[in-house]
Amino acid sequence: MPSTLTEATDPWCLRPGEAAELLRGHPWRRFVVLGDSVAEGLCEPADGYPDLQWADRIAAELRAIRPELAYLNLGRRGLRAHEVRATQLADALAFAPDLALVVCGGNDAFRSAYDPDAVDAELTAMITALREAGADVITVGMFDVSHSPAVPDALRAGLGERMRRLSRHTRGVAERLGTLHVHLTDHPLVADASLYSSDGRHGSARSDAIATAETLRVLSTHVPHP
Repeated sequence: MPSTLTEATDPWCLRPGEAAELLRGHPWRRFVVLGDSVAEGLCEPADGYPDLQWADRIAAELRAIRPELAYLNLGRRGLRAHEVRATQLADALAFAPDLALVVCGGNDAFRSAYDPDAVDAELTAMITALREAGADVITVGMFDVSHSPAVPDALRAGLGERMRRLSRHTRGVAERLGTLHVHLTDHPLVADASLYSSDGRHGSARSDAIATAETLRVLSTHVPHP
């Protein structure tokens, strides 16, 4: 039976007024996003949830507090971590951000030859450059898409192991470099089919709404609330 939940009734989403409370007085004025299709925004529509993509929605919530916020999303589908760094980092630095979201590695982990150390090195290079330029950096342990019903059973175990390994490695990089880390991989709903799109690679509008809530709650820890 289809879910009757909407964002307004979903206990895992933002409550009315919560975003404003979490972000009140936030310091950020220039927000840049680097990454792959998750950054670009390819979530599948879901009844009851807005079609506004995750990164765009974070920007909208930040802009609701600071209307002058400048936002640049460089995310492009299909890119591996080394391609994100090669094609996006220079433009991101030229934008002079004070907040950056870096999300990549998923396309690497979809390959059986996934090399976690190589992805770690690319993430480290991007995060270090952005931090040295004065930006706070958000990193993400993504939902484990191997739970998607669209993933063939024969591929599920291997993909799940690689996605969880990517998440562990990303959290390790985040702890070492001091990023604002959003850990979604062990979310209580990670195995819920409603979080995933029919292509077996991306999320739904519900997953983006939940990821937005979790991201804003992490950002709130870096906001000097009165």
